[in-house]
Amino acid sequence: MSDSRILVLGEKETYLIRILLKKAKDAGLDCIFVKWDVNEIIANWEGAALLTFYLDEAMRPPLSVLRFLVDKATEEGKHFITIGEPGDMRFICDNIPGDLIYKSFNRPLDNDEYVRSVKEMLKKKGEGEFRKTILIVDDDPGYLGLTREWLRDTYKVAMANSGLQAIKWLGKNKADLILLDYEMPVTTGPQVLEMLRSDEETKDIPVMFLTGKGDKESVMSVVALKPEGYFLKNIDRAELLSKLQEFFIVQKHKGR
Repeated sequence: MSDSRILVLGEKETYLIRILLKKAKDAGLDCIFVKWDVNEIIANWEGAALLTFYLDEAMRPPLSVLRFLVDKATEEGKHFITIGEPGDMRFICDNIPGDLIYKSFNRPLDNDEYVRSVKEMLKKKGEGEFRKTILIVDDDPGYLGLTREWLRDTYKVAMANSGLQAIKWLGKNKADLILLDYEMPVTTGPQVLEMLRSDEETKDIPVMFLTGKGDKESVMSVVALKPEGYFLKNIDRAELLSKLQEFFIVQKHKGR
């Protein structure tokens, strides 16, 4: 099932929230109200693409619920729309990372603008705009293609068959993570990492090495270069996806 449901979260389903829900449903959106309750949120979570916080000063969510929502949204790549007054927005800014908030609206709400924003967000999500970009650098075309197939449903994936091609690609594009073959001919993985770290534009891009050698000496050589991590090339699809998800969650928590 594709994610397309919008959860409108609040203390109670007020008259104004009912108007908002009707407007959204009349526009063809799958939009439901959910109370600030972890069990109720979990029960309605499947299929949710976007969470709307309908706030007012007397009915803000408990911090425990907010932390639960932030952690779950971070883990699954969900976004929030917030609706409230200036004091509510300060509360949100103090407790939610800015990159999770797609858009904020002041009350009284323009329901038509809200619906347009939700449709815009769903369109962007469908086109993969919110996905992380991973650049895979490896001289083996078979391994490149296999890894791309493993990752393409979850991430935007770019490929380069040499270190120099990767540097050229990064001159015009941005990556959230580079998976870099350690044992490449001509320009090796360590040499590519050195070039990346010496350039102001690329020095902060996380790099994880790909290596076919799992013996202690080889692993120590890789780790000594201080990449963000490394993967053995015999890793299976499920473990690779799990490790990448874990990495991006940790990165987002560090950025708070």
